[in-house]
Amino acid sequence: MLDKPASQTAVRASGPLTGFRIVEFAGIGPGPFACMLLADMGAEVITLDRVGAGKNLKAVATRGRKVIELDLKNKAAVSEVLELLGHADALIEGFRPGVMERLGLGPDVVLARNPKLVYGRMTGWGQDGPLANAAGHDINYISITGALAAIGTKEKPVPPLNLVGDFGGGALYLVVGVLAALLEAQKSGKGQVVDTAMCDGAASLMSMFYDMRAQGRWKEGRDQNFLDGGAHFYGVYECSCGNFISIGSIEPQFYALLRQHAGLSDADFDAQMDRKAWPALKQKLVEVFKTKSRADWCTIMEGTDICFAPILTMEEAPKHPHMAARNVFVERHGVTQPAPAPRFSRTPSAIREPELASIGDVTAAWKTGK
Repeated sequence: MLDKPASQTAVRASGPLTGFRIVEFAGIGPGPFACMLLADMGAEVITLDRVGAGKNLKAVATRGRKVIELDLKNKAAVSEVLELLGHADALIEGFRPGVMERLGLGPDVVLARNPKLVYGRMTGWGQDGPLANAAGHDINYISITGALAAIGTKEKPVPPLNLVGDFGGGALYLVVGVLAALLEAQKSGKGQVVDTAMCDGAASLMSMFYDMRAQGRWKEGRDQNFLDGGAHFYGVYECSCGNFISIGSIEPQFYALLRQHAGLSDADFDAQMDRKAWPALKQKLVEVFKTKSRADWCTIMEGTDICFAPILTMEEAPKHPHMAARNVFVERHGVTQPAPAPRFSRTPSAIREPELASIGDVTAAWKTGK
């Protein structure tokens, strides 16, 4: 059983966004994840979901919300939502372009009701462009940015879960955009639309690599560069036990430590940055790392400046001494899950208990400032 940090059992919000009111239109993937982050940081997030949705209030991505079920095809319900939005700081929706407008809840209508509101929109392709109304998933959004082509083995691209498009390029950019717009609204008194597209965000995440390509330091293809598995000093290696470890000994001083602790006295290893030597040196390292178990290599290398770590499963990760010492994972409702991040010294984030609510009660509370 993992220890429960104080933040997990907190009843009231204490994070830096305490006092901010956000209305979330229920969706899947990056939108809910973004709202989880905002709720963890103290914002009061009200999730509007369809009647009978049966949302699992114990799910990780929906933690910390008040959930209201209603039928948005009902004009009376839409009127209630507009009343609620009149007292909100931000709205977050992840429908295809035009859906909110057809519901009578588009930006023009909502901002006329509440000029200071930040209207956050989360889509894969963006609000305009030839693909705006096409279906898609993370794998498609990162395909057209150059990201997926650069990730994987020499033989083929390998999807990096849905971390790059949905959560990196989508949810995190949505949170940054909404927070920036909220800051600006405090000065100008005016809200605005934040058009967050996963393809935009994923492309932005590739900035360093486009820069390196422009400088002639990055080759097209995979397994040819020092960050894509091509280099022997930055990669993944199997151990004698069948488990894996990772090394990232890029800097010369870290590479020297790798050679020292792994016993790489062969003069061939002097050619650290010789791309032509990488394949042969990588094969030599394959053989070296297979001589010991992952546990053995952890004893030898972990905690040094080699830039080393064991590759752990989701079952193993929470039990790692460093992760456990920092309470990176917590247990809630019997589910092991990541704790709120990042950490704040004065206004710590908290995981609050979700609950079902009525739109009338929430609107009345917001009107009175409670």
